[in-house]
Amino acid sequence: MFEIVRPMEIEKRSFEIISGILESEGVALDPENELVIKRVIHTTADFEYVKNLVFSEHAVSIGIEALKNGCDIVTDTQMAKSGISKTTLAKLGGEVHCFMSDEDVAQEARARGVTRAAVSMEKAAGLEKPLIFAVGNAPTALITLDELIKAGRLAPKLIIGVPVGFVNVVESKELIIASSVPHIVARGRKGGSNVAAAIVNAMLYRITR
Repeated sequence: MFEIVRPMEIEKRSFEIISGILESEGVALDPENELVIKRVIHTTADFEYVKNLVFSEHAVSIGIEALKNGCDIVTDTQMAKSGISKTTLAKLGGEVHCFMSDEDVAQEARARGVTRAAVSMEKAAGLEKPLIFAVGNAPTALITLDELIKAGRLAPKLIIGVPVGFVNVVESKELIIASSVPHIVARGRKGGSNVAAAIVNAMLYRITR
């Protein structure tokens, strides 16, 4: 028999199921990180994120405070940009940027023989507002962010590093984990634009709900 759940109750019921499964397995989540972990599980139906999401000290609180203060978000995919609650972010004074489709980014990437993601991060370094980076696809975005930070050209409020794949994915994430920048990283090969958006939304919903 199917469980009959009203449309407005589906999300609530889903989180109840997630909480029940975690409780049955004896998993106790850090209260500060719980909202992010459960939102990612809700998005992916993958409980392995309990183990592979890595949080620097008070990363979630730092991210929430930055969002409250109207920081902007930079993503490496249009999909992540689409998935982030832009209406909620706008109420806080922020907006989402994705430069991947910009013609100047494409031209420079071709001329230099580098990825558009790398050039996009360089372009983002020119933004004047405080920034959170939500990277869900391109390891080169994380590698470039690390280079920009070390060169003193960028000081992100938070890096969400969750690219998915095989080439330089693990290594790029470890760069961010080893850095002093506040971060939320999906260690290993898993991740994706949907995960990046889910992490941002988890913090936004904590502020506005």
